[in-house]
Amino acid sequence: MKTLSDPQCKQEILSRVRKVRADSPRQWGKMNAAQMICHLNDSFLCAMGERPVPIDPNFRARRLAKWVALRAPFRWPHGVKTRPEIDQQAGGGTPPADFEVDRELLLYLVERFTAKLPDFKFAPHPMFLEMNEREWMRWGYLHADHHLRQFGA
Repeated sequence: MKTLSDPQCKQEILSRVRKVRADSPRQWGKMNAAQMICHLNDSFLCAMGERPVPIDPNFRARRLAKWVALRAPFRWPHGVKTRPEIDQQAGGGTPPADFEVDRELLLYLVERFTAKLPDFKFAPHPMFLEMNEREWMRWGYLHADHHLRQFGA
């Protein structure tokens, strides 16, 4: 099972982030590459408790959805609605600025997210609520992988 706590998997994700260009065409969805980079930045900041995203009070199947999302042997589906606070299309996410700067921030956030002695405390996931470090590292890999595949990286 791939996870950001595995140094090889982390390096794979970092390498793929470096391959994304501002003009990389999307394979699905509505975001452009710059918006995707900012979406991943916002998502890591949310996980680290630095970008508040309220808990979804209407989400009922938390335990089952978390198990499926983190452990099922298939890729995440396309078109799953994101939280408006980190949705670049809805205007709630951080707007892209300078692509290179935004991408460097993402590389930094992945390093910080995976630090052996983190300088943050994981926040509850907006849908899955409390997650342990192992679950967050799995989520981090899967979320980044999903969006990097979206742009052919």
